[in-house]
Amino acid sequence: MWPGSLAVKDIPEGATPRLPVTWPGLPILLDSPGYDPVIDGQTVTIRVPFPDKTVIENASFDGVTAALRVDTNVHAPVFCVTNVFDVASGDLSLPGKVNQL
Repeated sequence: MWPGSLAVKDIPEGATPRLPVTWPGLPILLDSPGYDPVIDGQTVTIRVPFPDKTVIENASFDGVTAALRVDTNVHAPVFCVTNVFDVASGDLSLPGKVNQL
């Protein structure tokens, strides 16, 4: 992987990372669809349930719109970003902070 690149992180065999309750069971750090983001002007709100909200208290994020190519083999890599259209911060600096409600 190249510095500053986008990727979906694999979960190594035997690893036990903390995952949201809606995780679909694939060996990648990916949550399942079904969320209804609320878009209000320049703010996007997405609620992701965690059994213990302290596991994400230092998380940060950025907003990215991109084209993805999806492979049918979950280890090959599953997703490849084929084009980045926009990055909310302008530089993928992950300025967003989690607002724990």
